[in-house]
Amino acid sequence: MTTARAIRTGRLATPGAALVVLLVAVLAALAALVAGPAAAPASAQARARAAAQAGAQAQGYRYWSFWTGSGTAWSYATEGPGTYRPADGSAVGFRFAVSQDSANAPRPRATPDVAAVCGGTPEEDGHKRVAVVLDFGTPADAAHGETPPEARSACAAVAGDATAAEALAAVAKPLRYDSNALLCGIAGYPRTGCGEKVDVAAGSGATHAPQSSQDSRDAQAKKDSGPSAGLITGIAVVAVLAGAGLWQARRRRRG
Repeated sequence: MTTARAIRTGRLATPGAALVVLLVAVLAALAALVAGPAAAPASAQARARAAAQAGAQAQGYRYWSFWTGSGTAWSYATEGPGTYRPADGSAVGFRFAVSQDSANAPRPRATPDVAAVCGGTPEEDGHKRVAVVLDFGTPADAAHGETPPEARSACAAVAGDATAAEALAAVAKPLRYDSNALLCGIAGYPRTGCGEKVDVAAGSGATHAPQSSQDSRDAQAKKDSGPSAGLITGIAVVAVLAGAGLWQARRRRRG
């Protein structure tokens, strides 16, 4: 009769059974608290953060770019200075900077003004005059420990069939090349390095060092530093409710 009455009234037969139901409900709530957002949204958030970081940071190169002048404008050269043969009365430019590719490479800041650079150099038979514009870049482009010299221009009087590299050598020694004939240094700048990769912030020319291994370990330690405050609070609630339930059950048995 007691069992039937309990079923009809929706009551449980024993305090212990009621305690089990209570604990299951509390544990379910605690699981939801600890889990936080569902796994799929959390995964999507992680992918979004990774995409944002990839967009905010990109690989660039620190190198000397080569330019040809026309009127008052510069164009990124379609061939290297070792093969390009500038015409008499033309201008070539060299700019040291950090860039991701030729599309966003900084141009020489001085204009290709041949008259201003070579106006005082007399013409010679069998020779040509080439205005060579050198832009050593900004401190932000420089490697650690390097200071870029002031930009300058010079008129190279070279043989009629001379290349841009030969015109450069006539006015800006010493030059430094790597084993692949890549131009690494002009007039001794920079002293070391050659087209090395650097991290750049997207949308700017700022460079920065990658995160150190110690920084990575510190960040991971914060993630793994222990249970959250919500988890600890949930466990405390379960303990208190369990104790109260046991006390109530014992009290009923004594009664």
